[in-house]
Amino acid sequence: MNDNELKALISLLDDEDREVVEHVEQQIRQMGGQMIPLLESEWEGSFNPELQKRIEEIIHDLQYESVLDRMRDWKNGGAMDLLEGLWIIATYQYPDLSLDKLKQEVEQLFYDVWVDFKADMHPDEQIKAMNSAFFSKLKFAPNTKHFHSPANSMINQVLESRRGNPITLCVLYMLIAKRLNLPVYGVNLPNLFVLTYKNSSGVQFYINVFNRGLVFTTKDIDQYIDQLNIKRLDTFYQPCTNADIVRRVLRNLTLAFEKNGDAERVREVEQILNTVRDDGDGLPLSDYTQR
Repeated sequence: MNDNELKALISLLDDEDREVVEHVEQQIRQMGGQMIPLLESEWEGSFNPELQKRIEEIIHDLQYESVLDRMRDWKNGGAMDLLEGLWIIATYQYPDLSLDKLKQEVEQLFYDVWVDFKADMHPDEQIKAMNSAFFSKLKFAPNTKHFHSPANSMINQVLESRRGNPITLCVLYMLIAKRLNLPVYGVNLPNLFVLTYKNSSGVQFYINVFNRGLVFTTKDIDQYIDQLNIKRLDTFYQPCTNADIVRRVLRNLTLAFEKNGDAERVREVEQILNTVRDDGDGLPLSDYTQR
C-alpha cells in the first residue's frame, strides 16, 4: 500500500461497523511500527475523542512491541552495548529518544573528565579524579528526594537532571571510566549496586557511587553480607554482565511503578524483563529494591 491507501485504511477506524473497525485494527497492528507516523497524523486531525483514544492505544501497543523486539535483539546479539540496553528501556516511556543523541551526551561527559585526567595516575588517584569530576564538575548526585521515581531508571532523564538511583549513576560513571580505559565494572550486591576497580595486576577495590564514590574493600562486603544474614556468593564480589545490569534496572523500574500503583506498567515492564531473563536468573525481586 502507498501512503494514500494506508491513510484511507486508518480512516476506517472511525467506521460505524464494529467488525470493520476490528478488521482494520488487526491489519494496522500486523503492519507494525511503520504505521505510527500515519496514525499520529490521523490523531492530530481528528475531533473524535473515542477515535483518538483508539489510535493512542494502537500507537502505544506498536511502540511497546518495538521495545520488546529491540530488547530481544540486544540480548540475542550478546548484549554488547550497555548504553544501547539502557536506551531501549528509556524508549518504553520516550519512544522518540535518539540513541545517537545519548551517545553524544556520554561522549561529552568523557571529554569533560578527560581534560583533567592523567593516565599514569595510581588507581587510587584515578578514582579520586573520577569522583571529583563526576560529582563536583559534572554535578551528578543521588536522587534522595524522589528515590522511587521511575525517572531514576530512565538514562535520558538522569543525564538531564543529573540525579539518579545507585545503578543509573553507576552506569554513567562506568561508561565514562571505560572511555578513560579504567578497568571499572558493575557488581550486583543485594539491595545495592556498586562498582569494582579490577585490573590485570591484581588490584581490586569497590566504589559506592551513590555515596559520592566512597571506596571500600572485600572485607567491607563480607561485613555487609553477614549483616544481611545471607550466604556469601562469588557474584557479590565480581563483575556482572551488561545483561545483568539491564535486568536490574528493569526490576527497579517494576518496583517504582508498583509503588505508584500502576499495575499495567508493572505488567508491561515485567514482559520486557522476560525478554532478557536467563534460565538461572531467579533471585527474588526484594534483593534488588531500588538500589
